[in-house]
Amino acid sequence: MRRTASDPTARFFAALAERGDEPFLRKATGSIRFDIADGRRTRRWLVTVDKGALAVTSGGIDPTCVVRADKGVFDRVASGRLNAVAAVLRGDVVVEGDWRMLVRVQRLFPSPPRPRRRTGAA
Repeated sequence: MRRTASDPTARFFAALAERGDEPFLRKATGSIRFDIADGRRTRRWLVTVDKGALAVTSGGIDPTCVVRADKGVFDRVASGRLNAVAAVLRGDVVVEGDWRMLVRVQRLFPSPPRPRRRTGAA
C-alpha cells in the first residue's frame, strides 16, 4: 500500500478501479491495456469499459487497444502533468489497435494543475 501512495501510476489505476461508473462513457464499450515499462519490468493494467461501467484488472482478455509507455512518461500522464493524446502525437506513448479507445478514456486522466495566480504589484 505504501508503494501506491508514492507511485502516481499505481495510484491512478487504484482510484480508477474505485470509480465504478462514468456517465460520459455510456456509449463506449471496449478495453484498453496499459503496458508501463519500468526498466526491465513491465506492469500491465487492463481497463474495461462496458457502457460506462469501469473495471480495472491486471489483464486477461484481448484488448481493443494497447498503450505502451515508459514509467516516467506515464507517471506524468497519471498525475495530470502530460496529456495522453499529446504524448502519443509526440511519440512518447505508443498505441496499437483502435486508438480511439484512448481518446474516449482521456477524460479519466487528471487535468493539469492550474497555474497559480500572482498576487501583489506587477
